Amino acid sequence: MAKGQGFGLGLGKMKELADAFKKAQQVQQGARQLQEELEQMEITGESENGLVKVTMSGSQEPRQVEIAPEALDLGAEKLSELVTIAVKDAYNKSSETMRTRMEELTSGLNLPGM
Repeated sequence: MAKGQGFGLGLGKMKELADAFKKAQQVQQGARQLQEELEQMEITGESENGLVKVTMSGSQEPRQVEIAPEALDLGAEKLSELVTIAVKDAYNKSSETMRTRMEELTSGLNLPGM
């Protein structure tokens, strides 16, 4: 290594590195805040006829299942199908919410791979 060249990083590269660390800290702070927001959210999915509703947090923690009394008359197999549909609906809505919120968090940061 030649004298006075340090690690081969010029001032421009040092600024880029400092900017990258700053962006990483912003994303980390935003991610913590987003996680807290997602944990507080309630997202409801339901079966096509609304007889079964499933509520989960934005971080996909199951919170509640509501089954209309008339759904019980449909039998176990149909009820199971309705619950599955409602869970998938809640999961898809939650996943979309997380994806959208992460895109908002990282937009404008010009992060590689994002």
